Amino acid sequence: MPTIEKTLVKSPPELWELVDDRELMRRWSAALTGASGDVNVLEREPGERLAWEAAGADARVELVLAEKGWGTNVSIELAGDGVGDDAGSTLDGLVDELGSPQRQPFSRD
Repeated sequence: MPTIEKTLVKSPPELWELVDDRELMRRWSAALTGASGDVNVLEREPGERLAWEAAGADARVELVLAEKGWGTNVSIELAGDGVGDDAGSTLDGLVDELGSPQRQPFSRD
């Protein structure tokens, strides 16, 4: 059961806005389990905790956010038989992606 814990230099509300998104959950589920279907949200405590499973995969992703110093501690745990062997390294890359600056296009008015 792969788990990861990292502190990212983003606020909990900023990270919550990124993770509370069904498209992100689908993309992460596909990367971690190979399941490309819809996701079922199992637990949702806004700003703090999110757990979901991918339809058609025996795998659950649980994400917990907690304020820590100048950033946010992000803890993610994967559970189930549908988790691939390389899920730990894939998960590490996905969390790093969360911590990277979000690029937004410049508007030309």
